[in-house]
Amino acid sequence: MLVIPIKTRVFREGEKLFPFITRYIKKVPERSVLVITSKILALSEKRTAPIKNSRTKAELIRKESEVAIRTKYVWLTIKDGMMMASAGIDESNANGKLILLPHDSFAAAHALRNELRRLYRIKHLGVLITDSRTIPLRLGVTGVAVGYAGFRGVRDYRGAPDIFGRKFKFARTNVADSLATAATLLMGEGNEQQPLALIQNAPIEFCEKVALRETHIDINEDMYKPLFVRLPKSRR
Repeated sequence: MLVIPIKTRVFREGEKLFPFITRYIKKVPERSVLVITSKILALSEKRTAPIKNSRTKAELIRKESEVAIRTKYVWLTIKDGMMMASAGIDESNANGKLILLPHDSFAAAHALRNELRRLYRIKHLGVLITDSRTIPLRLGVTGVAVGYAGFRGVRDYRGAPDIFGRKFKFARTNVADSLATAATLLMGEGNEQQPLALIQNAPIEFCEKVALRETHIDINEDMYKPLFVRLPKSRR
């Protein structure tokens, strides 16, 4: 698998995303995945807020979250069925503003995929919208898929034999988040100015329609449920 980060100029708030992408990517091979950071998608949607005072961010986090709990460094939140820090709201590389997550990353990925397939005249194309996340008891951030289109986000091994013939009962690979992590590593988190990447030769299954919640798991089936039972039922 080859991941190619793409350096660009600074993306401006309110700018159209499609012409920005095509300015820097002139050709896309068949069976590629285009990776886009959620930050520039959010900027294109003007999903920003001014920092009016010390309470601004906290109020916005509570509004954007299903559950929000203040911790030592950030807010621990659940948004769109995912656990994340501070509802994904970020101040880094934001020029004095708060940048929220995109309105609907799945819908945006689907729309961009249709436009890009027509332009590049290819059939199999994936579009992946990424953000960064932390994992409990692990230092640093990794990538996470907040939306995608054109490929299956989960590979299911259940019922298949392992190398000794024993059938898997639970094993599934989160393809979408794995691709997001690989791309995020090369795109960077600082001043690299690489909000786009192209993944080639990924071991994925392309498709026309994705199941929007295929990477989600019901809390009652989650192995971490004993930790979640301590969370309040409402953010209010």
